[in-house]
Amino acid sequence: MSKEAPASARVPAISPAESVQARGHELQEYSQLRERYLRTTNALASAAHDLKTPLAILNGYVELLQSEKLGDLNERQREVLRDMRSNGQRLQRYIQDFLSFSVLETGHLKMRFEPGNINACLSEVCRLWSPRFQERGLAMYFLANERVLEFPFDAPKVERIISNLLENASKFTPAGGTVWLHAEPHVWERRAVSKPAVSQERRRRPLSQPNSVKISVSDTGPGISPEFHLEIFDDFFRLPGSEQSEGMGLGLAIARRLAHAMGGKIWVESEPGTGSRFSFIVPVKPPVIEFEGKS
Repeated sequence: MSKEAPASARVPAISPAESVQARGHELQEYSQLRERYLRTTNALASAAHDLKTPLAILNGYVELLQSEKLGDLNERQREVLRDMRSNGQRLQRYIQDFLSFSVLETGHLKMRFEPGNINACLSEVCRLWSPRFQERGLAMYFLANERVLEFPFDAPKVERIISNLLENASKFTPAGGTVWLHAEPHVWERRAVSKPAVSQERRRRPLSQPNSVKISVSDTGPGISPEFHLEIFDDFFRLPGSEQSEGMGLGLAIARRLAHAMGGKIWVESEPGTGSRFSFIVPVKPPVIEFEGKS
């Protein structure tokens, strides 16, 4: 004969009305936390923006002194000014990263797709980054791909993604290493949920023509373990052992959001000791609806 469970061991039944009420309370709490987070992000972004002008003025004066138009400098003074300029530029990058992150996080990003030559876009980025790579003893190579035709894309956003990937490569590739930038037509078969009403004959057929451009940045750095291939694109993430490196851990997170905003994707291929290759896809047909929110 079975014994009835003691009252203290019984699980009280929750009515549907109580379940709905609890769910509503959870949603309200989430909404409040989200609102508080956005207010904090906006406040920090405002503070970062206010720092841009005085920092630009300071950097301008440093450049003026370095030009020696106000008088000759000795070697020690040149060394101090080089350090000042380097740290000023680094602070500018931090501010710009945080401002970009706040725009993406608060849903204020606007995309502008215009027909252009992506080879010219990549060449310009290489020109801007070449001096920094030379300073670090790194070789950088880019060869325009004539098979990549003109198509509408957001050039400043593409340049920002590439810059973030090149900065990442320059930080972690040891002196004497090499970085390659490459673009090629790509056939991207997006995953889609098949509808039951669609017959077997009408299901997605393999694409025969490229529908996107794949841009890759490869390096001869230390490589990345597979367990971090997804996490490395998270906000403020740093690989174990790289906590002392420059940056706030936002470069790849910003690149991921921008790639998604274009209707594309980004990923990394790497193994420890074999270098890394970061790639992202830019569709040749931009999203129908202009992106104005978080990816």
